[in-house]
Amino acid sequence: MRSLTRRVAALSAAALLLAACGGDDATEDAAPAPAPTESEDTSSTEDEAPAGLSGSIEIDGSSTVGPLTDALAEEYAAVQPDVIINLSISGSGGGFERFCGTGDTQFSNASRAIKDEEAALCAENGIEFTEIRVGTDALTMVTSPDTPEVVACVTTDELISIFGPEGVDTWDQVNPDWPNVAIDIYAPDTDSGTYDFMVEDIMDVEGSRQDYNASADDNIISQGVSGTPGSFGFFGFAYYINNTDSFRALEYDGGDGCVAPSVETAQDGTYQATRPLFVYVRNDALARPEVADFATFYLDTVNDVIGDVGYIPATDAELAGARAAVEAAIG
Repeated sequence: MRSLTRRVAALSAAALLLAACGGDDATEDAAPAPAPTESEDTSSTEDEAPAGLSGSIEIDGSSTVGPLTDALAEEYAAVQPDVIINLSISGSGGGFERFCGTGDTQFSNASRAIKDEEAALCAENGIEFTEIRVGTDALTMVTSPDTPEVVACVTTDELISIFGPEGVDTWDQVNPDWPNVAIDIYAPDTDSGTYDFMVEDIMDVEGSRQDYNASADDNIISQGVSGTPGSFGFFGFAYYINNTDSFRALEYDGGDGCVAPSVETAQDGTYQATRPLFVYVRNDALARPEVADFATFYLDTVNDVIGDVGYIPATDAELAGARAAVEAAIG
């Protein structure tokens, strides 16, 4: 498990906290001009920004959603520099273990919806939560740039041959037109929502092969794939689009022909390996001003940054529904 702990510090606190300096220096003998009255002082501060928030927020979960939340935490630091956001990455399942089990996180990133057994654990521990749809991902299958280019597109049956419970050893065992080159697999571990999506939604099988290089850290997966000719791996679209020189994306044939992953093909539905991205927030934590403020900020800002991170924005309707749910939970 990778623990990526972000401490979002006061990057520009002095510049951001200069606001409330006007009326305190005015005394009766300070200058020839009359001092402001008490009522004038009050009205002059009514339109100013509220005092800065402080505190810490714990977030864990999906390595896919992690970069998006990380980018928003950086944006939030410019607004509330004294709120410290600690972001860890242990996979969607690992995040829910903390969120619903130990209860020591306020937000949980997830590249899949919460499972029934995870929701039951939350209920058992008295944890109510709100689901926030934050965008869409195109799960991307990749190989090394040095893998023979004839390996260019995979079908669902070929994916099962590669990553299913009875996975084969060489590319020509997947497709006789492909070379006799060993398949080295670097992929998410079983705590990952990306793993669940591949196995349950795309391949629709009971589990995967066990003899692969498993990690909750997409950076480790990326390094393994890029440095190994004949490799195979998969992760969120953002890790591909931000590192296109490091690996080659495979097209996917979900039954209607080979389609490359892209923002456009994910939006129009022709790329058949897309999935929703979520953030979950504990309702009791929303009573804390900094948690409620970050949740609101997330929804108000996510579509401004999600494209730069490498994902597809949620629709206006999806964001409106999430915003209404958060506002209802805040009360």
